Amino acid sequence: MKAVNLEAELSSTTYPGRGIIIGRSADGKKAVTAYFIMGRSENSRNRVFVTDGDGIRTQAFDPSKLTDPSLIIYAPVRVLGNSTIVTNGDQTDTIYELMEKGQTFEQSLRTREFEPDAPNYTPRISGIMNVENGKYDYAMSILKSNQGDPSSCNRYTFAYENPKAGEGRFIHTYQMDGNPLPSYEGEPTLVDLSAEDTLDSFADRVWNSLNADNKVSLFVRFIDIATGKAESKIINKNN
Repeated sequence: MKAVNLEAELSSTTYPGRGIIIGRSADGKKAVTAYFIMGRSENSRNRVFVTDGDGIRTQAFDPSKLTDPSLIIYAPVRVLGNSTIVTNGDQTDTIYELMEKGQTFEQSLRTREFEPDAPNYTPRISGIMNVENGKYDYAMSILKSNQGDPSSCNRYTFAYENPKAGEGRFIHTYQMDGNPLPSYEGEPTLVDLSAEDTLDSFADRVWNSLNADNKVSLFVRFIDIATGKAESKIINKNN
């Protein structure tokens, strides 16, 4: 698979939905992740990311306009030991709680499936980054309906050991805008991570490439692979 330009990939559709990027910085020193949310409805757009311990959570920007919190209010990022969990729903908590009890990332997700939001049946996308003793690996997952058939859940896990510097993987919920929304297809897209990327410049690169009308919030984290020290940034459209 040939790496594609990150900005071009992000801007290729007006509505990729929610997306996770995970990879390794061009200098090889940082584990990199980004998670963004988008929205078409007033309820989906009425959100911000806020810090919650070592992770983040979503909350209503204007609580008086919140109509249905079930699929939009959750903790996208949580940290368990040396692992950072990033997902597009409350399966973050499922992964955290079951891994704490000794199950693996993949085993934890076997208890979940796609979202019950017919007719879209939005895929659940998840990622986990493991940084320990100067070593780094990550995995990504997508749980999706069988081409819109809710009686069947297709489960895919992709694992990346000792990821190459300057490369990232990008997975998102929808191929493009539509009605119903077509689910993401294939393995996570290989994208470039620039040699010039800092936390701020990478965050700006992602944010500025997302559709201006539909983007809602972005979270970016760089983790020093040698020390495990993390630095993060949140950008919210609603301020």
